[in-house]
Amino acid sequence: MLYVITGPPAAGKSSWIEAHAKPSDIVIELDRITRALSGPGAPSWNQDPLQLRVAHKARYAAMREAFELRDQVDVYLIHTMPTAKWLARYKRMDARIVAVDPGRDIVMKRIEPMRDPEMKRVAARWYRSCSATGQTTRAGRTMEW
Repeated sequence: MLYVITGPPAAGKSSWIEAHAKPSDIVIELDRITRALSGPGAPSWNQDPLQLRVAHKARYAAMREAFELRDQVDVYLIHTMPTAKWLARYKRMDARIVAVDPGRDIVMKRIEPMRDPEMKRVAARWYRSCSATGQTTRAGRTMEW
């Protein structure tokens, strides 16, 4: 089974996976991949452009391979804001789409310590996107579709 976990930054997507995935499952998460590809002492919240570039390539390679194995093992993929094209692709694969959203106020409060203005922009864009498409999650809820 393929699970696609969406939601704004700092919503709890990784925590949702931690609560549901088994050790034998495949978890594809850009933050984990970036940490794995970063040198010793790199910050856990690493947004270095060069390391992210390599991590994105690794993520897509992992996705291609894992999608072929989804009948044999559960695959958990974090995709913060999938486009309509990606959502259609996931639906063709019979993926379960899970939106994790504790609410805008909580998300913005969690982002504050990261001191990364880009994360606030991504979160604002996520909420605008959900509002524009009518895919609201109601604060504090996790929704599947």
